[in-house]
Amino acid sequence: MIREPVQNARGGPGMGRPAALAVLLLLLAGAALPAQNAGRMNVVKPAIADQDLVIPIAELTENAAFYPVDIQGTRIEVIAVKAPDGTVRTAFNTCQVCYASGRGFYKQQGSLLVCQNCGNRFRMSQVERRSGGCNPVPIFPANKTVDDKSVTISRDFLAKAKEIFAYWKRG
Repeated sequence: MIREPVQNARGGPGMGRPAALAVLLLLLAGAALPAQNAGRMNVVKPAIADQDLVIPIAELTENAAFYPVDIQGTRIEVIAVKAPDGTVRTAFNTCQVCYASGRGFYKQQGSLLVCQNCGNRFRMSQVERRSGGCNPVPIFPANKTVDDKSVTISRDFLAKAKEIFAYWKRG
């Protein structure tokens, strides 16, 4: 038996409705995957300007959250994450070595933070634990206030970091 080609809405040959629907569903499902992944990685919170940064502990997970702050016209960013041991870790989202390149910032890939300039990789458990070398600039306990509900980093302390963000994301 010879079948006639399926006619599309304009009368020409084309896919049948079930096949077209299946293709459409596959395209929509494929487009949703990056959006779902984006919700778990590289979460950027709304920017604040010239004030203390207050990070609610309840919203922190093992995935990095990025908090942009505008200090007198300079955009800086803080990384906050709940480490595997349950402690809250914070650092500036700039590399201690690569910051002047303009590409010395981090993005989360899987369970790692990766410098976009040199490619060095860091586990979440390393955030705030190392000073010096090629890693995120730590924000140590002496430079923040942590209680049961939030982490607060003062505007004055954030302002001291303006210099290391002068070329940030410009490379």
